[in-house]
Amino acid sequence: MAASDAARVAELAVQLGYPSTVQDVEHRFGELAGRDSDAVLVAVDDGILIGWIHVSRVASLAASDAALIGGLVVDEGRRSDRIGATLLEAAENWAREHGAHTMTVASRVTRERAHRFYLREGYEITKTSHVFAKPLV
Repeated sequence: MAASDAARVAELAVQLGYPSTVQDVEHRFGELAGRDSDAVLVAVDDGILIGWIHVSRVASLAASDAALIGGLVVDEGRRSDRIGATLLEAAENWAREHGAHTMTVASRVTRERAHRFYLREGYEITKTSHVFAKPLV
């Protein structure tokens, strides 16, 4: 991803169900772009950004050698074209190159199509969790 992709990345984030403005994406990407532990990879077709994936190498005392998918979205009109699988493979390769032995992803329970996708791509459901959040501002 390049900073100039922010508008299209924001549009796709909205499709994923995460309302984002161009300014939101520019700010977030600005923080990620300087980190060796993160990558945002994009799929482009005929000059148009049609998908993106964010992958992070996670340092943790509880689990070692892990990478995490922070988001994956393909344009609604291009789903089922194997673009998501291509992005996922690129993220897995990036994770391996950065020392990860495991890739993890969380997916909302209502995203049944995404669950089928990950299962098809060799992922297994390893646990069910509740996610808790608390605003800090």
